[in-house]
Amino acid sequence: MIKNSIRNFIWPFSICFILALALYPNARLNPEHYSTEGLDLDYNISKELALVSDDTELEHHSYTPELGKSFEGFKEALGFKESRGDYFTVNTLGYLGKYQFGAETLKLLGIYNPSYFLNTPELQEKAFIANAERNKWILRKDIKRFEGKVISGVKVTESGILAAAHLAGPGSVKKFLRSYGDHNFSDAYGSTVKYYMKKFSGYDTSRIVPKKRAKAIL
Repeated sequence: MIKNSIRNFIWPFSICFILALALYPNARLNPEHYSTEGLDLDYNISKELALVSDDTELEHHSYTPELGKSFEGFKEALGFKESRGDYFTVNTLGYLGKYQFGAETLKLLGIYNPSYFLNTPELQEKAFIANAERNKWILRKDIKRFEGKVISGVKVTESGILAAAHLAGPGSVKKFLRSYGDHNFSDAYGSTVKYYMKKFSGYDTSRIVPKKRAKAIL
């Protein structure tokens, strides 16, 4: 059907176009002089050739990169949990940005202007890395001692430890591990060290290098 439609339209139009060029080689073509009136045109297209079938016409598909258990996956999952990935948000307790940093933690990382920090996504990403490096240095012995063990029903992994340290600070993570789960810090919104260790377990955080005095510098 579609082949017949194309043939019925193209051939008459092509012949008219060629004749016009032959008779008036120096004249400009005026579209008003040409018409499809009287031509047998069929615009029906079979369902097999349609770009969108009736069954899928209203469906919308979105495709996102599969980050899996990579470091980028870890970083984005944690950022989504903290703020739904919003760089410019401030929560009810005054924590800032995508990763919800407090002002005192920012000072440890060399950041003394919270307003500038909130409006600079690149600095927020640098701060996340620097904070993870600092926490990994503080917790390096605990990572070595407890990684792979099961504490309070949760398998201990390096990424889980770093995520929990981001939430509660490295001191609270030390207490959780060394008390074998008896000391389970909870923040103002009810998130606990145990919950973060479980939710963010098994990611590849090997690219984080332990640094005692890690700073976030643009």
